[in-house]
Amino acid sequence: MNITMRFFYVFVFVTMHIQNSSSVDFDYLAAFNFGDSNSDTGDLVAGLGIHLDLPNGQNYFKTSSQRFCDGRLVIDYLMDAMDMPFLNPYLDSLGLPNFKKGCNFAAAGSTILPATPTSVSPFSFDLQISQFIRFKSRALELLAKTGRKYEKYLPPLDYYAKGLYMIDIGQNDIAGAFYSKTLDQVLASIPSILEAFEAGLKRLYEEGGRNFWIHNTGPLGCLAQNIAKFGTDSTKLDEFGCVSSHNQAAKLFNLQLHALSNKFQAQFPDSNVNYVDIFSIKSNLIANYSRFGFENPIMVCCGIGGPPLNYDSRISCGQTKVLNGTTVTAKACDDSSEYINWDGIHYTEAANHFVSSQILTGKYSDPPFSDQMPFLLSLKF
Repeated sequence: MNITMRFFYVFVFVTMHIQNSSSVDFDYLAAFNFGDSNSDTGDLVAGLGIHLDLPNGQNYFKTSSQRFCDGRLVIDYLMDAMDMPFLNPYLDSLGLPNFKKGCNFAAAGSTILPATPTSVSPFSFDLQISQFIRFKSRALELLAKTGRKYEKYLPPLDYYAKGLYMIDIGQNDIAGAFYSKTLDQVLASIPSILEAFEAGLKRLYEEGGRNFWIHNTGPLGCLAQNIAKFGTDSTKLDEFGCVSSHNQAAKLFNLQLHALSNKFQAQFPDSNVNYVDIFSIKSNLIANYSRFGFENPIMVCCGIGGPPLNYDSRISCGQTKVLNGTTVTAKACDDSSEYINWDGIHYTEAANHFVSSQILTGKYSDPPFSDQMPFLLSLKF
């Protein structure tokens, strides 16, 4: 199915759910994002000085955007829908970044728990929050010292209380744990992971944060990376070809994350905590992929090896390596809009567009906000 037809179906789906809604302006002055590669707009690349070249970014940006995707991420679409600019990464010092409307602290590979010497990213949730606190302190200091010189580039004090704090993290804590733990051990570790998450939330609240969007984690067992590693035994897979243990762990993590979100709301009644069920959105997409215009629910667009996964953990999207004596390149497929999975771990722009459209219906949130939805799907494909 072509992009135009898919956009039409998504538009109809969303407008059916919001056409009777009252229009209430969310009125966020800024957005501050914390997370992993699902919402990293360039932090890990800038922070570690690594290369992330084409075909990453090939669709929308036409050049590498430092995102692990062929185009836009869910957060890009959400910012667009709220008529806000794409968030600049905190660690990117070049390109004259403007932080007036917020800042992105998310970094690929990040975890809720503190990073270890072998972690992909040193920028754990706690460290990202420390970066935010320094950002806020430094921004207010510069504004106080220089008067109007930086007011076009930095958020003033009231933007922090009236800003939106978006959090999408936890995928790497759960998926990464399976490399050294049994399913029972992974499940047993979830409470300690969420204790660290709760401590981070409280730090943001103490810094003035009041509006929180907390995204749960998706069906990790449906990522080609995990299927290739843990799904070689077909009895370990569910009806959709996903690794059952990983999805079971994700479900329990999400159940407890939801409870934590409700607890936090009750503890701090002047806050607004919105829990977003990303797992259900992505599971629905994978289970009903053809209905939504996709051709491949699990197979990777940018990889090597061909069906069923087109994925090899030894080579990343865009890389050229010698494997088994042969020089190979992990190239992108001809039409990434037919694929849900981009590189074995991350979603394509087309899939991200679908996910963000479902978020904006409000029905996957607790509390649901469809009766407050001001967006008539202003997303641009």
